[in-house]
Amino acid sequence: MTGERREGLNLDTLTISVGYDPATASGAAKPPLYLTSTFVYPSAQFAKDTHANFFEGVPMPGGETPGLIYSRLSHPNLDMVEKRLAALDHGEVSAVFSSGMAAMTTVLMANLRPGDTVIYGRPLYGGVDWFLNSHFSQFGIQPFGYTDGADEDHMRAVANEAMAAGSLGVIHVETPANPTAVISDIALAVRIADHAEKTQGRRPLVVVDNTFLGPFLQSPLLQGADLCMTALTKYCGGHSDLLAGGVSGRAELIAPLKTLRTMLGNHSDPHTCWLLLRSFETLALRTERHCANAARLADWLKAHPKIASVTYFGFLPEGSKAREVYDRQCRGAGATFSFRVKGGEAEVFRFLDKLQLLKLAVSLGGAETLICHPASTTHYQIDRARREAVGIDDATLRLSVGLEHPDDLIADLAQALEAI
Repeated sequence: MTGERREGLNLDTLTISVGYDPATASGAAKPPLYLTSTFVYPSAQFAKDTHANFFEGVPMPGGETPGLIYSRLSHPNLDMVEKRLAALDHGEVSAVFSSGMAAMTTVLMANLRPGDTVIYGRPLYGGVDWFLNSHFSQFGIQPFGYTDGADEDHMRAVANEAMAAGSLGVIHVETPANPTAVISDIALAVRIADHAEKTQGRRPLVVVDNTFLGPFLQSPLLQGADLCMTALTKYCGGHSDLLAGGVSGRAELIAPLKTLRTMLGNHSDPHTCWLLLRSFETLALRTERHCANAARLADWLKAHPKIASVTYFGFLPEGSKAREVYDRQCRGAGATFSFRVKGGEAEVFRFLDKLQLLKLAVSLGGAETLICHPASTTHYQIDRARREAVGIDDATLRLSVGLEHPDDLIADLAQALEAI
């Protein structure tokens, strides 16, 4: 699955080659793991110059390379993985955090002030939805949700409503949406930001959550987004054994995130970064297998008499606005989507409890196939009326298709559906 080229190299190659030079580590073919909390300075003046460089951007004397200070600020493994992520996202630089939520909340806290507003797509990952609609209210920041990120009139109406209530600071775009895989038009969000700048004199940041597709299937920065956020826990990590989140973009937008990260202490640790460097190397291959398996399962589910509906990018109708956005914006349909069984919670629970190979768990993007019931798990905190208004009802299931043989996954789904 070859992606866009950058600096003469394909993304497949960048996942292996960027960010680490064996010459810096005695020729070790693979990056060492730097398990240290602090770093030694060669002199007092070098220590002062390094701090001035880090905190104020003062150039080092004679163009010398600044030293490292403390692992909460940065460390070699963090530096390596940030260079690799930036290359894959087509960003100038990136910042890597201890989780996807740490990344997203830092972006929001760094760019919103009391009296500001934010618009966001619904549905949305439950944790971010709660943060916007519950936590931010105590700081006087108002969220406004849009339900069709491909409808320009609707998006403009929501943006105008937000600007009437305060200064619009962020346009948050999660595409595909979690868990229903509804698509949003990133280029449209950029036009809305341009419209907002003319209206209020301040251009809101367009922040895209690229977790469901990742760098091989969608490149938000090439579509005009200001920041690309990815929960690296998912497909980029790929093995359900780490937590991390990353944000890529222009250097002037990433710098405040790193400053706030230093004070919050929500950076990614050396071991996690080392694991991410390992995982990036197989991301192209895994993405290809994930997508092929997902297409098989989506087709099978769509034809099953006990399945009411399947929301999968590959099924977007030809000629529809959503299909036009998909064809222009995406390089593949991804491997996480939702479907609805005929029935309600009782039927869903019987089906889930009969599964033997598929694992009932939250999260997505691992080698194993995961399935969950969003209404009672990932979106449990969201009010029922708000959930159901955007298509998350008691019959909705989210499926993250893994790397197993698709015939085995289909056989397990088939025997479990007999319980309905």
